[in-house]
Amino acid sequence: MIDRRRILGLAAALIALPALAAEPPAQSFDQAAFDAALAEGRPVLVEISAPWCPVCRAQKAILADLFAQERFADMLLLEVDFDSRKDVVRALGAQKQSTLIVYGAGAEIGRSVGDSNPESVAALLAKAL
Repeated sequence: MIDRRRILGLAAALIALPALAAEPPAQSFDQAAFDAALAEGRPVLVEISAPWCPVCRAQKAILADLFAQERFADMLLLEVDFDSRKDVVRALGAQKQSTLIVYGAGAEIGRSVGDSNPESVAALLAKAL
């Protein structure tokens, strides 16, 4: 017989499951990986975010959906923590968290700040393809 603890544990796991699925395939910003991707002409998205930022959380959900699509499968997603990586934030010329910067063919193609519209974020990423 299933006891109360197992039911609560299962319920907690089911509640946490969407949060786990909503993470895009990002890696922490690494200058060498960034430079190599640009040299190869690979499309790159740099996401500057903060864990306390509600717009950043909305962007993460949008990016998770977009990066699950085949057309963005080859794009490298590099995440920059706005609070702890100020050196990178400054080097990229960003002023705020929730900044998305897209690179294609070795150069910056476009950027947005505070955009949580799935269609416009998709259009921004598509510029690099």
